[in-house]
Amino acid sequence: MGISDGEITRLLAELESRKEDAAPQLFELLYHQLRRIAQHHFANERADHSLQATALVHEAYVRLVGAGGHWQNRAHFFGVASGVMRRILVDHARARRAAKRPNSLQRVDLEEAVVISDQHLESVIDVDQALSRLALIDARQSRIVELRYFGGLTAEEAAEVLDVSLNTVKRDWSVARAWLYGELTQGSSAR
Repeated sequence: MGISDGEITRLLAELESRKEDAAPQLFELLYHQLRRIAQHHFANERADHSLQATALVHEAYVRLVGAGGHWQNRAHFFGVASGVMRRILVDHARARRAAKRPNSLQRVDLEEAVVISDQHLESVIDVDQALSRLALIDARQSRIVELRYFGGLTAEEAAEVLDVSLNTVKRDWSVARAWLYGELTQGSSAR
């Protein structure tokens, strides 16, 4: 695309210092990458989720800019953005599940914009819970799964975000995937 990492890093610094025009400029530069990350989050859903991915990108960006923060570089920003998107989807899945219970009065954000099919509600929550358990055992492995699987970052980008070697990311990625597979298949057979 011709966008330099330096330009993105400069805008991230301007955003941190609350320069007014940094947020719209940054959003314009990063939109396609944020959308790619959002589409990774919808990978197991119907193919017609373009509007929903757009809503997820916008909601995540509003939360990121509203919360402020210190982003070291482009990869770090995308790692944080992926985590925010994951939390939005998990919160939405939990709220939809709770709304199905009688006498549930929980508000559901993005109800019209973010659609998670009923058959995937439980799997989104199951993956989130398994990832939380993995974080208690090995926080870096959990973060690598979040960055690679949910965020769509490459192993190289994940290594940059976490400031570890590429070999460490590859090794942790393999171990974490195997552990999660065991947790998720064990959990589904218990139902």
